[in-house]
Amino acid sequence: MSTACGCADEEPRNDEGELEERGPERLWEVSELRFAALAGLFLIAGLIADRSGASEGVVTGLNAVALALGAWTFVPSTLRRLVKAKIGVGTLMTIAAVGAVILGEVAEAAMLAFLYSISEGLEEYAVARTRRGLRALLSLVPAEATVLRAGTQVTVAPADLAIGDLLLVRPGERVATDGVIRTGRTALDVSALTGESVPVEAGPGDTVYAGSINGTGVLEVAVTTTAEDNSLARIVSIVEAEQSRKGDAQRLADRIAKPLVPGIMVLAALIAVAGSLLGDPATWIERALVVLVAASPCALAISVPVTVVAAIGAASRIGALVKGGAALEALGRVRAVALDKTGTLTRNEPAVVEVATVTGRTREGVLDIAAALEARSEHPLARAILAAVPEHRDADGVQAVTGAGLTGTIDGMPVRLGRPGWIPTGELAGAVAGMQEAGATAVLVECDGTVVGAVAVRDDLRPEAAEVVARLRAGGYQVAMLTGDNERTATALATQAGITEVHAELRPEDKSTIVHRLRAERPTAMVGDGVNDAPALATADVGIAMGAMGSDVAIETADVALMGEDLRHLPHTLTHARRARAIMLQNVGLSLALITILIPLAALGVLGLTAVVLVHEIAEILVIGNGVRAGRARPLPPAPPAQVAPARTPAEAGAR
Repeated sequence: MSTACGCADEEPRNDEGELEERGPERLWEVSELRFAALAGLFLIAGLIADRSGASEGVVTGLNAVALALGAWTFVPSTLRRLVKAKIGVGTLMTIAAVGAVILGEVAEAAMLAFLYSISEGLEEYAVARTRRGLRALLSLVPAEATVLRAGTQVTVAPADLAIGDLLLVRPGERVATDGVIRTGRTALDVSALTGESVPVEAGPGDTVYAGSINGTGVLEVAVTTTAEDNSLARIVSIVEAEQSRKGDAQRLADRIAKPLVPGIMVLAALIAVAGSLLGDPATWIERALVVLVAASPCALAISVPVTVVAAIGAASRIGALVKGGAALEALGRVRAVALDKTGTLTRNEPAVVEVATVTGRTREGVLDIAAALEARSEHPLARAILAAVPEHRDADGVQAVTGAGLTGTIDGMPVRLGRPGWIPTGELAGAVAGMQEAGATAVLVECDGTVVGAVAVRDDLRPEAAEVVARLRAGGYQVAMLTGDNERTATALATQAGITEVHAELRPEDKSTIVHRLRAERPTAMVGDGVNDAPALATADVGIAMGAMGSDVAIETADVALMGEDLRHLPHTLTHARRARAIMLQNVGLSLALITILIPLAALGVLGLTAVVLVHEIAEILVIGNGVRAGRARPLPPAPPAQVAPARTPAEAGAR
């Protein structure tokens, strides 16, 4: 970055304001550090010339060259901002350097510019280094891909892949882009994408993502996205676009820096004028200039951006997509977590576990009616019922009744399928109660105005759900479950997971209301699938989506997306964000304390210009180093054996 400390963009940009594709990879590739090195050489030369008795003109000339080289890293950008009526930290530095020259302290001004350019270079290198962790995701795409065209294997570049191509992936190879397996079975290593260390079993019909490493099987994969729009490219582009969003701590730095600059300029003017009236004008003007430098909030301005970029890069490596500083800062403040049930606490793999029928009706007949109606539905329960009935009759005139169920006709006879209450339970009341107490969702089937059966569908808890809830509670988080399911089913599943606060039978707007109420008490995160939970995700301080590698809606809706299917990513990411926020606050506190101490020391003449500049640059190096610590995050350990006991079957529950 060629901007002065504290006034730089959150992302490296070129002169046209466009995002740079990549930053320097080595220290000597940073232009500010190269200018600083040259300035340092001329400073040393000036010092040697002074000690060896060279003329004053030669010494001043060498120092002037050093000043020009160091100032080139921040003075031009400062002047461009001044033209736009923007005052920043670079303004203070420029005024201080000019003032030192006016006082004849060219060597001091050169030292100021030299040390300041070093801090600028170190900041750019730190930001670029942490950013490369995210950009490195793109290197997971192989240089070549093999496709089958007209029965022949053809090697092409990933960029040349088209939707519909049949990709051949051999054992040990990386998948070039997203697709669906047509033939073959394997265990995919997706640790670089989701943070999950255990390979994921995959077979025909399963989705694979760019960068995954194939295990032992040969796969034929139907390409579903281009290289420019695959999961890896999408993650990188979204994070880089969202990193410009500032967190509260960053806004705090801005709020402090903006009034501080003109305030300090006024203070320095008062010191110069009042001191000149009471004493030696040259002495007090010099002190006023030193105060300008002492009050420069360099460390304050750079500390949080460096921490944010480091933490976001680390989060992507442990399986969490964090959309910028605002999301990271909010995530670190979270003290309550609201969890959706389906797809979050549960596997999102519902299955029919029991069918109850009235006298004279068969299990097959009830399922046939249910499947005929669900064939036209997109409800999550539809998959379970259709999977239980491969062949079924067709229903006509199927219509969905929001929040209730489905209606239609079969062979001219009216039929309905829906929740208890909308359809009377009749003689199946006991069976329905048993289904719900066992944690299953019960739907009733009605034919020609008479209930004929009840179907129990259960989506079992994720095996890690109880462990995750226990970790959240141990971390001091309030945990609540929000679901549209009935009270009995919700309570049964919540009990298995260890959740005591349950809100059931909620519509999407009801979930939003509950989250709003939780927010009034403490910062709240909502965890859901990013589709049905969209209102609640938007209402929460932080919206967190599960399984974002396969959901465009989740990525676009939520502030944070957990890229894997392991729910343990949730407490892992919350802990990481809390640590990152603590580092931000450490840096802000150190920076403010430094300014508070340096201003009176400079005003009283205890510290001169060189000492103040040196202290500032040392502080900047400290906060940069502290901020980079946020980039350290341990990967998620392998999942232990399932610890959640299987739920009782509806038959067992009804046999009490």
